[in-house]
Amino acid sequence: MISTLRLSTPWAPAVLGRIASTFGAQLRSCTSAAATVTMKRPPPPPPPTPKVPSRNETAGQDDWFSNARSDSRSTSRFDGAERDVVEVGVAPRDAMTVCSPAYSRGNGVSDTEAFAGSGLQPINWQGEALTPFTKNFYKEHPDVAAFTDEDCAAFLAEADITVQGTPPIPKPIRTFEQGQFPEVLMKEFEKAGYTEPTNIQKIGWPVALSGRDMVGVAQTGSGKTVAFMLPAIIHVNAQAPLKHGDGPVVLVLVPTRELAMQVQAEATRFGKMAGLMNTAIFGGVPRYNQANDLRRGVEICIATPGRLLDFLETGVTNLKRVTYLVLDEADRMLDMGFEPQIRRIVSQIRPDRQTTMWSATWPKEVQSMARDFCREEPIRLTVGNTQLQANPDVKQRVEVVSEMDKRQMFFDWLKETYPKGSRIIVFTETKKGADALTREMRYNNFNAASIHGDKEQRERDRILNDFKTGRCNVLVATDVAQRGLDIKNVEWVVNYDMPKTVEDYVHRIGRTGRAGAVGNSLTFITNDTHTPDRVRMAKDIVKCMEDVKQTPPQSLYDMAAISIASVRGGGNGSFRGGFRGGRR
Repeated sequence: MISTLRLSTPWAPAVLGRIASTFGAQLRSCTSAAATVTMKRPPPPPPPTPKVPSRNETAGQDDWFSNARSDSRSTSRFDGAERDVVEVGVAPRDAMTVCSPAYSRGNGVSDTEAFAGSGLQPINWQGEALTPFTKNFYKEHPDVAAFTDEDCAAFLAEADITVQGTPPIPKPIRTFEQGQFPEVLMKEFEKAGYTEPTNIQKIGWPVALSGRDMVGVAQTGSGKTVAFMLPAIIHVNAQAPLKHGDGPVVLVLVPTRELAMQVQAEATRFGKMAGLMNTAIFGGVPRYNQANDLRRGVEICIATPGRLLDFLETGVTNLKRVTYLVLDEADRMLDMGFEPQIRRIVSQIRPDRQTTMWSATWPKEVQSMARDFCREEPIRLTVGNTQLQANPDVKQRVEVVSEMDKRQMFFDWLKETYPKGSRIIVFTETKKGADALTREMRYNNFNAASIHGDKEQRERDRILNDFKTGRCNVLVATDVAQRGLDIKNVEWVVNYDMPKTVEDYVHRIGRTGRAGAVGNSLTFITNDTHTPDRVRMAKDIVKCMEDVKQTPPQSLYDMAAISIASVRGGGNGSFRGGFRGGRR
């Protein structure tokens, strides 16, 4: 494109002449009555040439892992396994049911994200030529087949697992061997130090491998990622290979970029053995490499809603090949206000897909999404309590202090804890507060770093890697890091600033005590003024501690005993009438 500037006013030659005499002869040529300056912009770079994935088949090969490659796929074959072949032409759900937004709290969604995908139209699936696909790969192990209904009921009760849904429902497995995974996967389990499946995996794998729609409800750190990723990999390898222009076969929707990278790590670890390609799609980084991945063709796509809708609207990819849909941390995505975006995405996916949803809680909003997105009544698997509950493996400590004393108490605690080499996550309310606290800790010779939404993705990745590898002992974060970070051996979580909701409290302290390990949390609640929100949080934390048979301090009981009505409207919140009735 050429931009042209014409100088044709009568006084232009004189003015330009004076400028030329001052700054050089290079401007003298501009003194004509109609001087013209042209500027050419460099042409845009040519679009990358799409790479069409190839397929490398080996006749008579029974082990679908043995034909691994960098950009081709071998077909999965489990001898004797029953399979469901889904036929094309299934009547779609009402488009308005899928696309109309329902409940969403709207926390953390920018205006750009809120309107992302608003131009997408629901697809008329009756007129689409869809590729048939296979989704039932489960072959019951003889030991599992020998379990009686009474055996299964006793096992589920002991593991605190509740299973609800329409029969037939597969029986749970007890060991990796009973899952009948390929030998290379068994070696990967051993390499990772896994001794047996987690409770959600013991029942989640048989259900997902059977091709059933399902909802898994379990606390963070329970192994949900591997529970849906291994069936996803097996699902991909049983499908027809990608062709030029095809989108992914597996789509995993997640709320945050940190969780996207965590899920991608598991997809790479187990998918590389089958030669599967994956990509993580999220904001905060340039679009170019992500768009190239999608154009070349990937079997597994892990994405946050906003960036994926951007690529769908601009035609970079499509979701017509998606036959295995995962909504990870569905409750968190609703908390963040992503429900309208999720519904727009789902409207672009064939209705006969297999859908799995994973959540730490089972609120009515997640139930509504499950009814709308699942083609059949989903099997619901619940490990533990369905209500919001703190991890019982986390020892909770709460200090009710003045704002003036909080800083000194925190640093006194840090001086005692830091020399032990503990890995600590500290949560603050604001980005400015995170940076200020980090500077003060570093000034006092504590190896600390902060992450929040204002930092570039590359810097956040570097800081997280330093924390994971032990080069940094203290990570200061805003709530951007409260969900989806799977960092091993975090001994302490500190709520330097009190979270705004009990959900945030539970999710923050859930960064420790993961996968059966014992963790610790320290929460500061200031008592300078008693606002309704602060009193309500005190009541909620008392309940969180008592629900897992831990004893709150008397100072927290005292704050929780204050009537919310007495502090509504900006009062000073003094203890009107004192503490009554002891523990609540």
